[in-house]
Amino acid sequence: MPTIYLYIAVILYIIAGSAVALMARREMNEGIVEYFLSGRNTGGFVAALSYSATTYSAFMMIGLAGFTYSGGVGALGFELVYLSGLSLVAFFGPRFWLIGKKNNYVSPYEMLGDRYQNQWIAFAASLSACVFLIPYLAVQLMGVGYLLSGLSGGEIPFLFGVVIAVVLAITWALIAGMKSVTWTDSLQSLIMIVVSIIILFYVIYQHLGGFAEFFGSLAALEGDVLSVPGPGFFSFKTFLGLSLPWFFFSISNPQVSQRLFIPRDLKAMKTMIKGFLIFGFIYTMVSVIWGFSARLLIPGLSNADLATPELLASEYVPTVLALVAMIGITAAAISTIDSIMLTLSSLVVRDIFKNMEDNLDRDQNLRQLRTAKIAILIIALLGFFFAIQELDLIATLSVAASVGLLVVVPSMFGAFFWKKATAAGSLSSIIIGSLTALYLQFSGWRPLGHGAGVWTLIVTAAVFVGVSFFTQAPAEKAEEFIGYLNRECKERNII
Repeated sequence: MPTIYLYIAVILYIIAGSAVALMARREMNEGIVEYFLSGRNTGGFVAALSYSATTYSAFMMIGLAGFTYSGGVGALGFELVYLSGLSLVAFFGPRFWLIGKKNNYVSPYEMLGDRYQNQWIAFAASLSACVFLIPYLAVQLMGVGYLLSGLSGGEIPFLFGVVIAVVLAITWALIAGMKSVTWTDSLQSLIMIVVSIIILFYVIYQHLGGFAEFFGSLAALEGDVLSVPGPGFFSFKTFLGLSLPWFFFSISNPQVSQRLFIPRDLKAMKTMIKGFLIFGFIYTMVSVIWGFSARLLIPGLSNADLATPELLASEYVPTVLALVAMIGITAAAISTIDSIMLTLSSLVVRDIFKNMEDNLDRDQNLRQLRTAKIAILIIALLGFFFAIQELDLIATLSVAASVGLLVVVPSMFGAFFWKKATAAGSLSSIIIGSLTALYLQFSGWRPLGHGAGVWTLIVTAAVFVGVSFFTQAPAEKAEEFIGYLNRECKERNII
């Protein structure tokens, strides 16, 4: 593909995204809640698009397509488990929003620290999130670098793509905080979904004879790709180990659970959830069918993750569509990057360096905002540093990210539904769970054949429940927290 076309496409994308971010700034007010949560006043449609863009990174059209290429239809089941996990939001979403608004929480871990009356919980959970999410952020940067380099035949340096991604993510996050991120996310999610649908239908009908012939060709492939375990990748234990962390994704990942604080009301939250379910189902089906298409058109790839880049660079996809698809994948990566940076910066200023009271005057608010912006720059630089090393360590930690973030799940359940849950149980489970996730991921040890995700959740839950039984719960706070939510949910007919 001519390099000049790639440069033009990137420039147009930069102009469009920056224009949207600047428009968002014009409607922005001052304050830490405004910066991190868009004033808790985001409409349902924008919230749905932002939630979708934050959740679905470049993994979908590259990683999930690669899973499908190598493992068959089991990849669809793996991703649908995540969508089914959104049922958790039916319970947690309204409760997050209600208690967040009442107590002015900015981060989900700030909420945990207050609920258990121990700020070390917020500190430990935030530190763990930084350990697991900064490398994951770096992988997104690397994805943009490899994509531009691959489509240009190496003429665009890997470093150029990484720099473009990190500069855009920093700029859009700094311009107007969450408002900028939600608005640019909305643009990027629309690009992601529209482009992927168009290019998929083009390939299916132009080169594979339509959907009927397409599925017939799949059925004739060796390895039974339309059955489970199919080619053998998605054995039950592998499927469980990969899927379990994704089922809890909506409450375990802070950049996602923080989105539960931003809707303007519960009606907007319902719209957000419904919109995401529609978006997620369509994007999942598109990514899986795209992976199957690559298997039919360019069989025999030694690295399944190259399925999407190879197909885009092939004769089967016109240059214009390949360019737009490149922008769509880049948009998916950058929307995840800026969301992670913004959330981690909120964890830094609210939980790791908790040096200000919740009732801030204007000067204190401004100082905290300055600290947050400095944190964004530092987080971005760390991600950039890891990305340009191209170390295997990054790949390992990115896989460990979804596993490591599971450590807050028992504490989340306990915070909302178990009055006898204790600070000691929460803190010990987060620390021991994080160490368990790191050890199992790096050692490769699979007790009884099960992966790190299964054992991390088991160990974390066991420690949380066991320690809570033998330590004192913050009874007054538990009664206030859970009692308030029970009354509000009953009054509002929330399940």
